Amino acid sequence: MILTVTLNTALDLTYEVPALVPHGSHRVARSAERPGGKGVNVARVLAALGHETVVTGFAGGPTGDRLRALLAPVARLTDALVATEAATRRTLAVVDTGAGDTTQFNEAGAAVTAADWTAFRERYAALLDGASAVALCGSLPPGVHVGAYAELVRTARAAGVPVLLDTSGEPLRRGIAARPDLVKPNADELAGLTGSRDPRRATQDARRRGAHAVVTSLGPDGLLAATPDGLWRAALPAPVHGNPTGAGDSVVAALLAGGADSAPWPERLAHAVALSAATVASPVAGEYDPAAYESLLPKVTVTREASPS
Repeated sequence: MILTVTLNTALDLTYEVPALVPHGSHRVARSAERPGGKGVNVARVLAALGHETVVTGFAGGPTGDRLRALLAPVARLTDALVATEAATRRTLAVVDTGAGDTTQFNEAGAAVTAADWTAFRERYAALLDGASAVALCGSLPPGVHVGAYAELVRTARAAGVPVLLDTSGEPLRRGIAARPDLVKPNADELAGLTGSRDPRRATQDARRRGAHAVVTSLGPDGLLAATPDGLWRAALPAPVHGNPTGAGDSVVAALLAGGADSAPWPERLAHAVALSAATVASPVAGEYDPAAYESLLPKVTVTREASPS
């Protein structure tokens, strides 16, 4: 099974409106409620792809109860979240269908206690026994120390479990130094880590900081990957319009699925780009359009890039 960690889970709300007008009153054309947080989205996509997944992290309060209720019917997904007294946060995505844009509102999350963190670490160590890979995803909630992901990377490595890290800021800086197998930043996160806006140079710099491989999301321009097999770029000929929320999480899911199948890097990256675009075509995070995924996959081009001098 594949284990995903979401320390800052969320109850995701999505509203669709014909046009988002600041200071205006809006009639919501469609709404959706889903269990969320980056690792939860990854797990839901993996489960839809046919992989057995286990979700852990924190959930609490009425929103946490609702999140767990929404997870319960998902086939091939097991809930191993740690219950807390603090309430799980909410996020709100407002999709402007006329403009094809999405505006996101994210609550910070409630503080995690020292007792909660101890209970989670014990749960995590137990779940690594039997895991084929683990993904550490998203922001850290208040109360969790900034080196938490570095600690979890080291625990996974000690257990012999491949680990993917998808976070930002100082948790990314410290986590990458613990030598994860794969890191998946976006362009802004990569620039914050390396100080460079040149994606090729920054992706390779990030790999030199400790990661075995680095796959950078470039938004509509696809993916750039620095791997032991070389530097690769994967992209579609034209961007897909829709709701980009969760697209990066689908990249993580595809990379994990490709790793589970021991697929070569070009194949992993092609599936990651197609699955990400198919997620943009779906109205809510954590889901993708299967027909779009199937039709987009043959259109992805993967090319080997020359290393920057």
